[in-house]
Amino acid sequence: MEPIRIGVLGLGTVGAGTVNVLRRNAGEIARRAGRGIEVTRAAVRDPGRPRDCDLAGLDLTGDAGAVVDDPSIDVIVELIGGTSAARDLVMRAIAQGKHVVTANKALIALHGNEVFTAARAAGAIIAFEASVAGAIPVIKSLREGLAGNRIRSLAGIINGTSNFILTAMQSGGQPFDEVLAEAQALGYAEADPTFDIEGIDAAHKLTILASIAFGHPLQFDRVHVEGLGAVEPADISYADQLGYRIKQLGLARRTDRGIEMRVHPTMVPKQRLLASVDGVMNAVLIEGDAAGPIVCHGAGAGAEPTASSVVADLVDVVRTLTTDPDQRVPHLAFQPDRITDVPVLAMEEVESAYYLRMLAEDRPGVLAELASILGGLDISIEAVVQREPPRGVSQVHLIMLTHRVRESRMNTAVAGIEASSCIEGPVTRIRVEHFEAD
Repeated sequence: MEPIRIGVLGLGTVGAGTVNVLRRNAGEIARRAGRGIEVTRAAVRDPGRPRDCDLAGLDLTGDAGAVVDDPSIDVIVELIGGTSAARDLVMRAIAQGKHVVTANKALIALHGNEVFTAARAAGAIIAFEASVAGAIPVIKSLREGLAGNRIRSLAGIINGTSNFILTAMQSGGQPFDEVLAEAQALGYAEADPTFDIEGIDAAHKLTILASIAFGHPLQFDRVHVEGLGAVEPADISYADQLGYRIKQLGLARRTDRGIEMRVHPTMVPKQRLLASVDGVMNAVLIEGDAAGPIVCHGAGAGAEPTASSVVADLVDVVRTLTTDPDQRVPHLAFQPDRITDVPVLAMEEVESAYYLRMLAEDRPGVLAELASILGGLDISIEAVVQREPPRGVSQVHLIMLTHRVRESRMNTAVAGIEASSCIEGPVTRIRVEHFEAD
C-alpha cells in the first residue's frame, strides 16, 4: 500500500521534532498505522536556514498555500501557530477534503467550532492532541478512555512556563521578575511572555478540555483568567508554612448551576498530586463518576514530546481514512447534534476557599474587626497567621484562610477590609482548592 504523504506547515521546534520522530520510527509507525507515513513537503519562512532535522528528500518552500494545494499531499500538519494565517490555511485544506493535524491551541479554542463544522461537511478529520499538554494524551483520555463517564471536574497545570516560575520562586525565594528573566534565558519563556504568565495560553487549553469533558461548544471568551503577577515570595512562603503549594491551574467543574471555567494561581495542599508537579512538567487531574480521579502527567512541551502527540494523531488519521465519517470519534467527544450550550458561571458565582494576606496595624482589636467583617457575610475563618513585627514596626502581615464561599461575597468582604482604617494597601487573595478525591 502506498505511504500517506504529509505536508508540514512550519519546521520550528515541533515541526523539526515531528520530522525526526517520523523518520527515526518509520518502521514502528507503519506497523501501527498499517501503511507508511512520509513527510514530502514543508513550508518555512526561510528555506535556506539550517533546521534541527533531516531534510533529505524534503521539498522546502516559502509558500504554505502551495503545500496545502499540492494534490499529492494527503494530510496537512499545521505547526505555524497563531490564528489568522493558520485558520485560513486549515480552512483551505478542509475545502479540498484534506485531513489536518494541528498543535495550535489558540486556533482550536478560538475557531474550533467553525473549523469542526467545515470539517464535518467535507468529511475531513481535524486531530489536535498536541494542542494541550504536549506528550500527555489527555484529549484522547477524555474523548475515548473516559467515554463511559460523566466528567465531574478537571484541574490542570497546563502551562510549563508558569509552573517553572512558581517552582523556582518556591525553591529559591526569588521575586517573580528575576525568575521570569531566568526562564527566558533558559528558553522556557518567550521574549514576550504575556500569553504564558497572564494565563491566556492555559485558558486556550482549558477551553478545549472543558468542551470535550462536558459536551458544550468551545467558549474561550467565558473563561475567567488571572496571571501570576500578584504572587509574591511572601505568598509562596506563607503557603508553605500553611501546608500548601501555589500552582497556576486551569479548572473546569460541573455544578448544578452551570460549568465553571477558570485559570488563576491556586493554593493546593502539599499532599495532593498536583502540588508535586514541578518545573516545566504538566499534569491534569480528571474526576469521572465511574473512574474516580485520574492524573495524566508528563512533558507539556518540547520538540519530541509534542511531536509524539502529533505523530500519534497522524497514526489515528491514517487508521481511519477508510472509515465512514459518521463512525469516527467526534472532534469534541460528543456527537455534533448532542453538543449543548450549557450555562457557564460568571466568576462571581463560583465557590472557593481563600487565602488572604493584608498589611494590618499591630494593635488590639484589629483581628476582631476583620473577623466581624467576614462573619457579617457568613464567611468562616479556617486559620489565622500573624507574625510578630520587628521592634519599632507598627504594621504586620496578617494571613487568613477561609472556608468555601461564593466569590461575590468575598468581593464584598475584601472591599470592606480594604476600607478599614487598620489595613494599609490592597488585600492579596489566592483561591484555595483541596481536591479531596485525589
